Amino acid sequence: MKVYCARAMSAVDVQTITTLIEKNPALTRAALSRLLCELWQWRKPNGELKDMTCRVALLRMAADGLIVLPPSRMPPGRRRPSFAPTPATDPAPTIELPVHALGPLSLRLVAGTRQSRLWNEFVARYHYLGYSPMSGSQLRYNVFAGEQFVACLSFGASAWKLKDRERFIGWSEAQRAANLHLVVNNARFLILPWVRSLGLASKILSKAARQLHKDWMARYGFAPVLLETFVEFERHKGTCYRAANWTLVGRTAGRGKKSRSNKPLIPIKDIWLYPLRRDWQGVLCCDGG
Repeated sequence: MKVYCARAMSAVDVQTITTLIEKNPALTRAALSRLLCELWQWRKPNGELKDMTCRVALLRMAADGLIVLPPSRMPPGRRRPSFAPTPATDPAPTIELPVHALGPLSLRLVAGTRQSRLWNEFVARYHYLGYSPMSGSQLRYNVFAGEQFVACLSFGASAWKLKDRERFIGWSEAQRAANLHLVVNNARFLILPWVRSLGLASKILSKAARQLHKDWMARYGFAPVLLETFVEFERHKGTCYRAANWTLVGRTAGRGKKSRSNKPLIPIKDIWLYPLRRDWQGVLCCDGG
């Protein structure tokens, strides 16, 4: 029995997948993942099917030679969405005020196609990592000081496995598999380059930590208990995370999500964590979240 995306897949499960594919040759991968989620009652805490998670599990099982998936229906050579700069994201007048001299901070959830595209374009244009689509549970925010747009922020699924994070939390493999959804990753944080405000970044992080649990609960039916983020230590010191009381717990191995190599292939990053409740460790180290 092997674990894929926090679900143990038995020989019976593998046979179920194989039988469904053989009996339904026209089944798409998306339809297969939804069908399996229904069959296994594999759902998110809010009742929605974990079909995207299931699809990732199926791809990993296929890579390990356990199953043969139906041919992909994706067009060959399909590229990741790109967001070329438009006048909507052109630089604005410089803001040089300390955070206490700005208007009240507010984090507004990105909603609708227009807001979503603009958020993606700002991040693609000004964040050093550029734009990268997130899968699974996620929230994106536009940050305002009064009515001045000052920053972009996003949160999504946590990393599957991190040696230094697991050591700091102190959970077992089974506890990690059961409770990993309670850890949420701060995937992007962009202060717009024309905004130069001392103390702004740490204040945004503190406000996000207070607001996120409510917004996550409203959308997904459960509240995270721990935040994580990764900072390229050769590029940034993580000063704003330290100022917002995040804890530096170690570094990534630099192998990436899909690598099977033991050697670093991508930049090694510092791992920062921030608990959202006092009993976070007890919640993560129990047998179910």
